[in-house]
Amino acid sequence: MATAQPVRDRLRDTISRLVHRGLGVEDYWRAVSDALDGAVPSEGSCLMTMDPATLLPTAEFVENGMPAHAISRLVEIELREPDYTKWVDMARAGRTAASLSDATAGELDLSRRHREVRRPGGYSDELRVVLSSSTGTWGALTVFREEDRPYFSPSEVRLVTSLTGLISEGLRRSLLLDDACADRHDTGMLVLDPDDGVDLANQVAEKWIDELGIGTRAGTTLPLVIRAVARQARAIGGRGEGQGDEASTRLARARVRTRAGRWVIVRASLLGEGTTAPVAVLLEAARPAEMAPLLADVYGLTPQERRVTECVAQGLPTREIANQLRMSTYTVQDHLKSIFSKTGTGTRGDLVARLFFDQRAMQLTAPPAIPDQLRGVSVTARL
Repeated sequence: MATAQPVRDRLRDTISRLVHRGLGVEDYWRAVSDALDGAVPSEGSCLMTMDPATLLPTAEFVENGMPAHAISRLVEIELREPDYTKWVDMARAGRTAASLSDATAGELDLSRRHREVRRPGGYSDELRVVLSSSTGTWGALTVFREEDRPYFSPSEVRLVTSLTGLISEGLRRSLLLDDACADRHDTGMLVLDPDDGVDLANQVAEKWIDELGIGTRAGTTLPLVIRAVARQARAIGGRGEGQGDEASTRLARARVRTRAGRWVIVRASLLGEGTTAPVAVLLEAARPAEMAPLLADVYGLTPQERRVTECVAQGLPTREIANQLRMSTYTVQDHLKSIFSKTGTGTRGDLVARLFFDQRAMQLTAPPAIPDQLRGVSVTARL
């Protein structure tokens, strides 16, 4: 039975108010989950934030979820093995929401993650939502039902699909709550065994782990972003176990904001041959060149607005910007008004400080630099 229009309208109004309340990511997720549960009942949910450049998960917020060993297996399936309604497949296909029951025509055991992980854990159908907008994919939401509960209906999937743009905008705004900062320059290093156990770790790595947090999932010893990046390094080294070149085109790197509001780059590399080799993981404060493109995406700057911002960072006046970009001075002013509005800044100095941190002009599309600690080291992962 189709969801009544008044229910849709009330739910949209509720989520729209949440988008503009200025909530942090966890509070926003819980409020959205509570709102959705009134129209699309479930027994649990999980929000994962993602680095839009690599689609690797960076943090998770879980209610009634599964233990740590289960999520590690789920991440491995996502990165290395074929399955139904995988995040990367949905994002590439532009499919924002899908139920596992629909994708498998009701045969849930066709799904590897259901057969191996979710069904043994007492779960049934799941509804997956890719939180994408024109600025990238910022996260993913899963709501799930336990055994003996009905599958998600087509009308429920359509309802959630109609709300994904709004929910995605709220997540993007939540990520903007704390100004990005890179006032910590220490580099942490971990060496992980094939089961993601820690063989070696310096004190800086332990500090970063404390600042990232391990979440509330039972049995978890490492932040999700570290486990995901390590698994991706193994997937690259193992050529994805049947996925051909797909796994090797996705970097073993992710950018994530810590609980203290700092942005950290997490990189991983195999130290040897094969998927059983140990993995080195580096954690370091994000450099301006690495953060500026991400912030431009988060703020939703258009390609033209990025070019204008780069010129502003170079100290160019309006007329020179117009000449360089071959547009009128009025158009430059219009772009600046839009940029100020999107970034919450009021002057050119504020804008440069927010996007570039140290007042230096850097390209908003600049590729990430390879850290000095990995130069000259024989590795198979592509960083």
